[in-house]
Amino acid sequence: MSQALLQIRDLHTYFGTKAGVVKAVDGVSLDLEEDSVLGLVGESGSGKSVTALSILQIVPFPGNIVGGSIIYEGTDLMTLGDEEMRRVRGKSISMIFQDVGAALNPVMPIGAQVEEVMLEHTGMSQSEARSLAVDLLAQTGIAEASRILDQYPFQLSGGMGQRVMMAIGVALKPRVLIADEPTSSLDVTMQAEMLLRFKQLQADSGTAIMLITHDLGVIAQMSDTVAVMYGGTIVEYADTQSLFARPRHPYTWGLFQALPRLDFAVRFR
Repeated sequence: MSQALLQIRDLHTYFGTKAGVVKAVDGVSLDLEEDSVLGLVGESGSGKSVTALSILQIVPFPGNIVGGSIIYEGTDLMTLGDEEMRRVRGKSISMIFQDVGAALNPVMPIGAQVEEVMLEHTGMSQSEARSLAVDLLAQTGIAEASRILDQYPFQLSGGMGQRVMMAIGVALKPRVLIADEPTSSLDVTMQAEMLLRFKQLQADSGTAIMLITHDLGVIAQMSDTVAVMYGGTIVEYADTQSLFARPRHPYTWGLFQALPRLDFAVRFR
């Protein structure tokens, strides 16, 4: 078995509210192995995105990581300071965020935001970073990519904004890529193209991918292993083939039962 690049052990992330403590992530343990795809599924509010944000230690206020360890290549990220984590984010571990409107800076041109990660972590010149930014945007399917560089996020459609996030996330070919609902704003054709880009990234650099999605079809196509989350905990964890063939937890079974089916007729009264 390949080496686990990322190991999450007994992770607890809580949010303090006036009504009490919300245990968004409550004892999660996961392994993300080299050159593999881990699918993370569950309903909205189950803790998937908070788990991802906890890995990079960017949980929004009033959230707080109160326990557990996040080990990347033998180093517990929980022991690193702010500057050390800054060197990890974007280079070693990158994330494609679900909420494009919140992730992209509304007052910075798109080009500056794509170039930023390269200028921060490499010795590239401004012109080299700009040239690579054009290539990255073109690879995600954006036509006339050089024209997009001088535009602002509000000028882009949701799908185009998602492609920009993709370009930023894969810019430095990170060892670990966390993709939070990366295809939610895309049509079927563009979804297929973006998933192909994930596969190419994995083939080129052995990137390990944590894929967070509601789309069980995408999970079946992309993932090697699947973790099912409910109420901040992992209720089922198995290889993809076994999970789809023999779901063991009632919640997992319910997810599959909620899928549209073509193998039986539905009568309407």
